[in-house]
Amino acid sequence: MDQVDRVLFDLKENPYSRRIMTNIYVHEDLHEMNLYPCAYSMTFNVTGNKLNAILNQRSQDVLAAGNWNVVQYAALLMMISQVSGFEPGELVHVIADAHIYDRHIPIIEELITRPTYPAPKVTLNPDIHDFYDFTVDDFTIEDYQTGPQVKNIPVAI
Repeated sequence: MDQVDRVLFDLKENPYSRRIMTNIYVHEDLHEMNLYPCAYSMTFNVTGNKLNAILNQRSQDVLAAGNWNVVQYAALLMMISQVSGFEPGELVHVIADAHIYDRHIPIIEELITRPTYPAPKVTLNPDIHDFYDFTVDDFTIEDYQTGPQVKNIPVAI
């Protein structure tokens, strides 16, 4: 049973457990990695009919990865909620070291002057009831507005 299967099992069998979690920090494999995992664990809890999650992250390059970390784990929360019979609740994102590199400052200064837009509406195909059946086509994004894309963001390793 892998970690996703365990989360799904626990949500079905004991949804109010305080032990529903994943962890991708495999210490014996760290020596083989150029970069240790940044986002390393999620803890799930149920409040009423809502599934909430806490994402723990050791490090985050705010410009290069901040938005993608939120999108990925919000989508994961939505998927797990749906197949477990819960409504998606809150995603709490804990970052131990959020940083902006010197070479990113001009890009960020330009980005914060841009107009902001309302968040888009994201929905999942309600016919999917098995986590492993989801495909990218099962996501619908409505009213997504964006400004010009920032390209060639320098990434540190």
